[in-house]
Amino acid sequence: MKHALNIIVSLGVLALVLLWAGTGSVMAQLRDASMTWLMSSVAALTVITLLMAKRWQIVARAFDINISLPRAITEYYIAQLVNLVLPGGMVGDVTRAVRARHGANLTLAAQSVAAERIVGQGAMFLLLGIGLLMAFFIPGGIAWPAATWLVIVGGVLVLLVTVLLSRRSDTTAKFLRLTINRLTKPSVAILSLIIAALLIFSFYACARATGTLVPPAGWVTLLPLILSAMLIPLSIGGWGWREGAAAALFPLIGATPSAGIATGIAYGAMMMIAAMPGFFFMWRSSAAHKLTAETK
Repeated sequence: MKHALNIIVSLGVLALVLLWAGTGSVMAQLRDASMTWLMSSVAALTVITLLMAKRWQIVARAFDINISLPRAITEYYIAQLVNLVLPGGMVGDVTRAVRARHGANLTLAAQSVAAERIVGQGAMFLLLGIGLLMAFFIPGGIAWPAATWLVIVGGVLVLLVTVLLSRRSDTTAKFLRLTINRLTKPSVAILSLIIAALLIFSFYACARATGTLVPPAGWVTLLPLILSAMLIPLSIGGWGWREGAAAALFPLIGATPSAGIATGIAYGAMMMIAAMPGFFFMWRSSAAHKLTAETK
């Protein structure tokens, strides 16, 4: 029932924003999309998957899990594909934790997956926070509404609560300390910032493909906000919420809501294309498991 609700809400929101902005104009922009920019987005998303797998390999070591890079890439592709096609956006990560539990218990495997996701979102929110602060104090950029301060204050409060919780002595505090430690480790921090930058570029490329030029001021403000909308769990692959956020925010840079929706749809399609190797890794993993079972 819950999965059905996720699908209904996700597709319902997408249908509503399409009706609001005009399906015809959205489809026209998608028909005229530049293949060069779309393939640039796919290339960036492919590199992102490889880098995220490497980040997970590094973070997992803090939880006493040693996983090879090829195995990390395999598991990341499978998890990514599952997250895109199943409601909630977390099923793939649960699967990744279960499949990575060799040499460690399930709790540590799950914590390694959660920590890697938190580290990645932390880097994106850091860029977003810096971008919004710069937007308020440097004139001439996007005219953000005063309510944007709520986003900044909310982010600071979440950070403070996280730090305070990490000072406790229970299991949750230990997990938070390890996560914060990974977040501030130079190799992981640099890797996460590169990944965040490539994520922003991949969405920017879809905007260019559908005819919208996002100004530099929007790279670390507008685009991260739209990408963050995909984290809403009541969806499937971020569909609906991503397009809704783009439709609401694109007018801030002088673009139409339909341009934002077209960009969001193009981005969702490129994410699916970039995740297609996950089918190969699923097949190979299944074949290897079957062969092992037959030889026992």
